[in-house]
Amino acid sequence: MLHFTTRPLAQFTNDPCDLNDIAGGDGVLFVRNGVGFAGRGVALRGSVEEVRAELLAATIDDPVGLAGSAGVALGWHSFSGDSSELIVPRVVVGKSADGNAWVTYVDGAEEEVSEALSVRRPAAVTGGTFTIRPGVSTETYLAAVATIRDAVRAGKITKAVIARDIVVESSLPIDIHALLHRLKASFGSSYRYSIDGLVGASPELLIERRDDRIASHPLAGTTPRTGDPVIDAQLAKDLRASSKNQVEHRVVIDMVHDTLLPWCSYLDWQPEPDVVAVANVQHLGTRVEGTLSDPYPHVFDLVTELSPTPALGGHPRDAALDLIAQHEGVRRGRYGGAVGWCDRDGNGTWAVTIRCAEFSADRRSARLFAGGGIVAASEPVAELAETQAKFQAMLAAIIRP
Repeated sequence: MLHFTTRPLAQFTNDPCDLNDIAGGDGVLFVRNGVGFAGRGVALRGSVEEVRAELLAATIDDPVGLAGSAGVALGWHSFSGDSSELIVPRVVVGKSADGNAWVTYVDGAEEEVSEALSVRRPAAVTGGTFTIRPGVSTETYLAAVATIRDAVRAGKITKAVIARDIVVESSLPIDIHALLHRLKASFGSSYRYSIDGLVGASPELLIERRDDRIASHPLAGTTPRTGDPVIDAQLAKDLRASSKNQVEHRVVIDMVHDTLLPWCSYLDWQPEPDVVAVANVQHLGTRVEGTLSDPYPHVFDLVTELSPTPALGGHPRDAALDLIAQHEGVRRGRYGGAVGWCDRDGNGTWAVTIRCAEFSADRRSARLFAGGGIVAASEPVAELAETQAKFQAMLAAIIRP
């Protein structure tokens, strides 16, 4: 049986501790705007059911009393929904939005706390060369987009997402710790994560639960950012006015709303989508918020109900997923699923697993993914350009000197 001891971070150090440095290159991380968790070591690894049971059975010493402070697990849920895993670190540093920070450790890890909090710095920049090659061929991708578009026009589905992958190979191991700092600099407002070689910066909140409150922030509909405020403002205006992007977005919002509503006594959403800007692209986004009915579901129950949303799968779900499997040619794995954390009370935050890379064990290669929603007005070459823009988030961070 696990026993968790939690104490305020200030009892151990006056250093505010950057969560990226706690995780380093071999820990686990889930953070946005400095709020989240970083852990080191593995106290428990297993299926969601196994870890949830162990968390509930654990004994705790937790004077902090915040979401995640009485033991937390970080993990992932695959795109297909047939696999998922949670990791309970031996030592975790948590930070909340109100400025609280704490350390949680399991019995037997007391002496590991000081090492976990020790100052880490990314390795010095070293020379290295990179090569980039396609995973699925461009021809396969373009043909898949055309096939899905025609299926939408024929009334077989409303929307489906087609993705493609590229592989980055390096002459030297890629420093994950340094990569996390680069992602922080460019994508600090995104949900940044590093779990078992899965590293990314997702702008999309799948689901968050805090006691009886839930929130989701689906994104669908994309246009580039150029860095020129005038041009970007016009692109955002065009994005709002685009019937193609509005249709793509509406499908996602309706599915999220309809899925969450049976769990809620109250559910509300923005009447019109916002434009959500990240470093390289802009999206249409609509925030959904609600109050859960009692008994409250565990956050992971909501993850499995929502994932994959039409923003990564399609609608109707089963028909869209069948077409994706037939024509896409990409082994998605964890891409397009969900990544996040949960605690013993069922609280947690889970992001959609996008803008990510899966690293090889030797860190000399990384597989990157990008996709886009295909509707009746989609054009294959334009969709290809959208994936190229989306790749830049991780690609630039990996190969940047």
